[in-house]
Amino acid sequence: MTTQPGTAQANGATTALEPIIVAKDVEKTYDNGFHVLKGVSLTVHKGEVVVLMGPSGSGKSTFIRTFNALEPYQKGSIEIDGILISHNAKNIELVRREVGMVFQQFNLFPHLTILGNVTLAPIHLRGMSKADADKLGMELLERVGIAHQASKYPGQLSGGQQQRVAIARALAMRPKVMLFDEPTSALDPEMVQEVLQVMRGLAESGMTMVCVTHEVGFAREVADRIIFLADGLLVEDTTPDQFFNNPSNDRTKKFLSQILH
Repeated sequence: MTTQPGTAQANGATTALEPIIVAKDVEKTYDNGFHVLKGVSLTVHKGEVVVLMGPSGSGKSTFIRTFNALEPYQKGSIEIDGILISHNAKNIELVRREVGMVFQQFNLFPHLTILGNVTLAPIHLRGMSKADADKLGMELLERVGIAHQASKYPGQLSGGQQQRVAIARALAMRPKVMLFDEPTSALDPEMVQEVLQVMRGLAESGMTMVCVTHEVGFAREVADRIIFLADGLLVEDTTPDQFFNNPSNDRTKKFLSQILH
């Protein structure tokens, strides 16, 4: 039996999952007139791993960045755990406390140690004591496999290690949702798997995740749903098996023919 998005099997009965991201008819046009999002709607449920895929310029990175107000949108609505993302600065601050984000570039502070990078936000934004933040930071660095690097500086680490620090830093705010915007695209090929392995662990722990990635193996293995965007439109919303093996849209088929070898 195939379970529909937003439902789960429990003791033989289908139960509804609780939505945590609800985007409705989101429209975004850049100042140069480029209409990047054309009424995109998406609901992500707690504990889901959703992967956004699509060609360059399809709007996927812009869409994911609207989820923590890094990109403003002009029409539609986005709610994160019941909080409406609007021009209200208080709402934006509340949302950013609940949503962690990992970018293509690591954006670590070069003058701070690895541990210092991870503990900065909990101390200054959550009001955590340094001792508690250091304890949490070491636990998270252990979780991503680089606790032994805690006293080093970002410039002393490989790209893959720095990206794992960036993940630990995002987790330090104890977010309800983690967003990943092509987190492996700036890495050398041999470093990609170490970052994907950390992301697999997060998914297995039940973290709600929305990931923009072209990593087909990761998407097949970890995603609950694949969202395919093209030309600012949501073209497909389906399971990995359906997406890769039996896509329904010609645009999807063309995309897959270019990325699958």
